[in-house]
Amino acid sequence: MNQTDIKTFADMLARARRAVFFGGAGVSTESGVKDYRSKDGLYTTVKQYGVSPETILSHSFFFEHTDVFYDFYYKYFLSAEVRPNPAHIALAELEKRGILRSVVTQNIDGLHQAAGSRTVRELHGTVMRYHCCDCGEEFSVDDVKKARGEIPHCRSCGGIIKPDVVLYEEPLDAQTLTDAIRDIASADLLIIGGTSMTVYPAAGLVQYFQGDSIVLINRDETPYDSAASLVFRDKIGEVMSTALTLLDVRC
Repeated sequence: MNQTDIKTFADMLARARRAVFFGGAGVSTESGVKDYRSKDGLYTTVKQYGVSPETILSHSFFFEHTDVFYDFYYKYFLSAEVRPNPAHIALAELEKRGILRSVVTQNIDGLHQAAGSRTVRELHGTVMRYHCCDCGEEFSVDDVKKARGEIPHCRSCGGIIKPDVVLYEEPLDAQTLTDAIRDIASADLLIIGGTSMTVYPAAGLVQYFQGDSIVLINRDETPYDSAASLVFRDKIGEVMSTALTLLDVRC
């Protein structure tokens, strides 16, 4: 990690009052969550279903092959116990201090909230909430885990329970999108972490940023590297926790 750059990042955080973090799957890989598009990611390693994970995670597949959907979903989204990592914890602390306005995330794992973040814009929904497709009754992740990979059914009407996750072929939630755009447009510092910046429409939200400084933390190159004031190729948890430590030293 470049020591000059990390000190500069800490200085930026010290001056910021409306920072926003925009993150993707790379934020949670340090917690053991499998990402999607890397060589070891979900989309390139899961082959036992005869169709791609993208197909399984689509609106039409959910209703046409609900049993296969839930077998896949349980194995890869619900079976492992994961905990917040240093990146999630540092972001929650920055919000607590009034530096970070919100987290805009493409992740669905709920780890930001588990770490203590309160204002989280979940662009692709969450595995923590569910609803009945027929009567709309809401359910928790614990209710669905009880089904152990079988199709969960509503206790009131018997309808199929669906995760509050944005599947392929489904639009993003309009209110969540509006809130995310507002936060990014009014931010004085934008921190981008753990995302390839190639998944739209989510990646397009960065174009609304009107501030002066972008800090980008990602293992690989992204289309936004040239627009960033600082680029880190280190682990997000290390960068965020080190910057927070330097911020404490300044104080």
